[in-house]
Formats: sequence, C-alpha cells, structure tokens
Amino acid sequence: MAAIEQRVMSSPKIGAKIGGGGGSSKPEPEPEPPAKKSKKKLIIIVAAVVVVLAAAAAWYLLMGPGKASGAEGAAPAPEPTAEAGAVLPVEPISINLADGHYLRIGLGLQLTADVGEETPDPSVALDLAISLFSGRTVAEVSDPAQRDALKTELAHQLSEAYEGEVMDVYLTNYVTQ
Repeated sequence: MAAIEQRVMSSPKIGAKIGGGGGSSKPEPEPEPPAKKSKKKLIIIVAAVVVVLAAAAAWYLLMGPGKASGAEGAAPAPEPTAEAGAVLPVEPISINLADGHYLRIGLGLQLTADVGEETPDPSVALDLAISLFSGRTVAEVSDPAQRDALKTELAHQLSEAYEGEVMDVYLTNYVTQ
C-alpha cells in the first residue's frame, strides 16, 4: 500500500463570516455586555419608591386622620344640635301600598326651639310621607329595619323641606292592612 498524503485545510475562524469570499479577514468586535448603570438605576428607583411608601404608611399609622392632637389635625367639631321645641301632631292618613294594601300613618314633627308661635304647615310633611311610602309592599313597610330606614329618610327630607325647623319625626300611628 502506498502512502496517502493528506492535506488538512483550516476552516474559517470562529466568528468570521462563512463564504465571505474576498472580504476582510478582520474579526467583528464582540458585543459589549449590557451596562451595569441601567441595573443600578433600576435598583435606586425601586429603593426610592419603597422608602416613600414606608414613609407614607408610617405617617398614616402614626399621625393619620383623627390621630393628631393639635388644632390642625383635630377632627372638626360636630355642629351644635338645635334645642328641641314643641311636637306638632299630624293627623293620620292612609297611603296606598302595592297589591291593594294600605298603610295608615300618623306623624309627630319635633320642632326646634327656634320656631316661634307660628307652626309650620303639616301638609308638606304629609306630601313627603306619601311620596316616600306609597307603592311599597307590605313586607317592606312591616320590616323593622326597613321601617327605621324609611323613617330616617323622611326625617332627612323634612329637615330640608322645613329648612331646619323640624329636627326629627315620630311615627304616632303605623298600621298596615
């Protein structure tokens, strides 16, 4: 057997263009790793946000609304309540409810002491009561919680309608059928 001569040709260098034919043999520069500045910047921003949130939480827990003892942070003083005057009785009326039922309701208007000798007209109170109670079901007006909510709403409406002359309302007659 005859000796075989083998020639080994080198392959292109790693990173060089393959099949570049006649191009320069200069290797391309390697891309630089991402700058560490962006990571540091992100860490600083996150730390600043955490510090601000911690400061806000500390302020709220230590000096938040209603916790400060000075005149600046003190809760506003409640409005002075009007002094109670006479009670104006309102004759009971029948109000139509849903499904052919009715509610017989009588009212007592608690007037403020500021109301003079001239008593307010009770027809406004009756009109508001009719508007609030009519068309409701017997179950609605018979439920104690719902009845109290309706009475509170009526008292609020009366206070606005009589411009502070009426401070509360009493149910003196309350019958459903």
